[in-house]
Amino acid sequence: MREQSCFHCGLTIEQNEEIDFDDKKFCCTGCKTVYEIFSINDLTSYYDFEKSPGATPQDIKGKYDFLENESILAKVLEFQEGNTSIVSLSIPHIHCSSCIWILENLNRLQQGISVSQVNFHEKKVRITFNSDIVSLKEIAYLLSSIGYEPYISLENYGTAKTKVDRSLTYKLGVAFFCFGNIMLLSFPEYFEMKEFWLDSYKPFFRLLIFLLALPTFLYSASGYYVSAYHSIRTRMLNIDIPIALGIIVMFIRSTYDMLMDHGPGFFDSLASLIFFMLLGKMFQIKTYSFLSFERDFKSYFPIAVTKINKDASEENVAIYDVLKGDRLLIRNQELIPVDGILISESAEIDYSFVTGEAVPITKKSGDKVFAGGKQIGKVIEMEVLHSVSQSYLTQLWSNEIFQKKVDQKHKTITDAISRYFTPILLLIAFAGFGYWIFIDANIAFNVFTAVLIVACPCALALTAPFTFGNILRILGKKKFYLKNAIVIEQLAKVDTIVFDKTGTITTNKKSNILYEGNPLLDSDIVLIKNVLRGSNHPLSRMLYDFLPETKRIAIDDFQEITGKGILVSVDGKEVKIGSGQFVNDIVVDSSEIEKTALHIKVGEVYLGKYTFQNQYREGLEKLFTNLSKEYQIKVLSGDNDGERVNLEAILPKGTELIFNQKPEQKLEYIKKLQEKGQNVMMVGDGLNDAGALAQSNVGISISENVNVFSPACDAILDASEFSNLNYFLNLSHKAIWIIKMSFGLSLLYNVVGLAFAVTGNLLPLVAAIIMPLSTITIVSFVTLMSNYFSNRNLERL
Repeated sequence: MREQSCFHCGLTIEQNEEIDFDDKKFCCTGCKTVYEIFSINDLTSYYDFEKSPGATPQDIKGKYDFLENESILAKVLEFQEGNTSIVSLSIPHIHCSSCIWILENLNRLQQGISVSQVNFHEKKVRITFNSDIVSLKEIAYLLSSIGYEPYISLENYGTAKTKVDRSLTYKLGVAFFCFGNIMLLSFPEYFEMKEFWLDSYKPFFRLLIFLLALPTFLYSASGYYVSAYHSIRTRMLNIDIPIALGIIVMFIRSTYDMLMDHGPGFFDSLASLIFFMLLGKMFQIKTYSFLSFERDFKSYFPIAVTKINKDASEENVAIYDVLKGDRLLIRNQELIPVDGILISESAEIDYSFVTGEAVPITKKSGDKVFAGGKQIGKVIEMEVLHSVSQSYLTQLWSNEIFQKKVDQKHKTITDAISRYFTPILLLIAFAGFGYWIFIDANIAFNVFTAVLIVACPCALALTAPFTFGNILRILGKKKFYLKNAIVIEQLAKVDTIVFDKTGTITTNKKSNILYEGNPLLDSDIVLIKNVLRGSNHPLSRMLYDFLPETKRIAIDDFQEITGKGILVSVDGKEVKIGSGQFVNDIVVDSSEIEKTALHIKVGEVYLGKYTFQNQYREGLEKLFTNLSKEYQIKVLSGDNDGERVNLEAILPKGTELIFNQKPEQKLEYIKKLQEKGQNVMMVGDGLNDAGALAQSNVGISISENVNVFSPACDAILDASEFSNLNYFLNLSHKAIWIIKMSFGLSLLYNVVGLAFAVTGNLLPLVAAIIMPLSTITIVSFVTLMSNYFSNRNLERL
């Protein structure tokens, strides 16, 4: 009688336990129930991705009742504000595309879940949900009911250390021990010594060799078998299939030779093969960990926060210098970098960076405010509860919500090569075996195994990630911080660069400021200083720093209108600071229009204006001259054209200058360039340019020393490195060249290796040694070339 498999989980159905439902066979009521749940919610597409992808749900009644405890819930939740909560749950059963699909469609199974995102590599799902509608306990039981029981242990939360997976180290140790002893015991066989005692104990030594080979074959190499099995199940052929096949064939052949007394077999080669492959894998992991450490813990974003000292003075400090108990000042549109207690009377905080929900949340004095919220309106003060966690900001910065949907070409190339490489490799291996088996069986097995091992495309697959990883590290050290490796490829495609003017090619550190208008009283200066205190606009910051220190006064109904100015209320009196048109619909002559200015109106009285003679960034003229050789250069500004003459004197001829641009006009301008087929890089200050930065192919935000973190951009460039922008673009081009060279080197290595293998001139042992060496060669090549081009380009500046 033919065995039946469960439609849901794929397990063999025991006799007399078969359950028929909807013309399908199930092994138990649990699997049938999961299918019914998916059917009712129109989610049966789950079974279209993979055959029998599910797991049998277990009876876990009462297991997650502890999630009703508020103190425990606070430790498990990643974020909780109002009725919005976020949690990351470990799901050990995640293993295929069906799992990803169903877990990212949880909102269709449970009302109250808004977003669920799967991290396949870490086997985690990040769920955003409304705690007024659904509890975490209910979500845990929902996941369990569909066969994705979450693993929740408080060891994973709070201050406990993360457990380190040392299984590869143990496997490598076992392989090394067995490899060394097998080689030692095989020496007499190598030299074919005819000695009485050796001949008498030869069966005993061979038995010892076999016993030593078993843990290597069964334990150390187990990862390759598991990976190959999952690859076959998901019909996505990976490189572990030929490796696992080669190991199994070598073990079976060696066992046969030993039992039939044809020789000692290839157990020494088998053990050495596994050892060197694991050594290569360990090398890869260690190198990745190094690059990850360099990226996550040393390359801090160039953002700072304003700290209020005990003497009431203000200073800008790096966010990683913020300590518990410090008092911080958060201005309009600034990101709250740490958890803390609100000191000010009230605050409006936008948590869309964290939750995706743009509705501001009102906070009162004494309430807790979470890192990641963006202050809206008047300036607030808060006391720090915990020192800043840069890794949290990195997580926020890398949030999928803010990732641009771009073509990941380098990944596509690598995946395509791996997809076709494996079947071609198997074809060559079997063809070589078929040819040699009629000539010499020993050579046939050697050829088969050597081909499978030597042509491993691991080095091929490592080319792009290692190159981009190293370039990310180099750029981070030079204060140019990219969201991800995709940005490097996008930088290499850029042909048009659009610059914002104020705060981008001009600096807010230096500026000649003059006042024109009615004489200002001390009370007027106090008023202006306090109104400007809550703004993040470059002109506001320049004027704020220019004015003398004054006492603090209460500001009501603070509004900063993008591209126009500031509107506040003080003691029932309306105060406006901004453009002439915004403040009073001022009509002035042409000579006045040419000045960049902030106009001031208190109540119905127009006081006057502060005019700015902008200071351009150091090295601007040389930078634009170099960029104009390869790129189209354009300058957009929200200011009037008072700086046109000065800009035309220092910028290359033909540079397009466009003034009086509102934020939405900047975005439309970028869009029109893209419609013409141009790849546009936008360089702005991250304040009024968020739309243009998001629309562009690559958006770069220039940062001085204020906390203007904006996920709308792809990269943050420290203002002190602005003159090196051409260097960064050149390095991105070199990165693509390095990848192409590495691909060529890998393919050349594989062609040469295969030529020796199919002719029977390459032993499996030599192939096993060469394979990790190829990985080391590729990683060394991309590292050396990346550092070489980095240093050479810097010398040319």
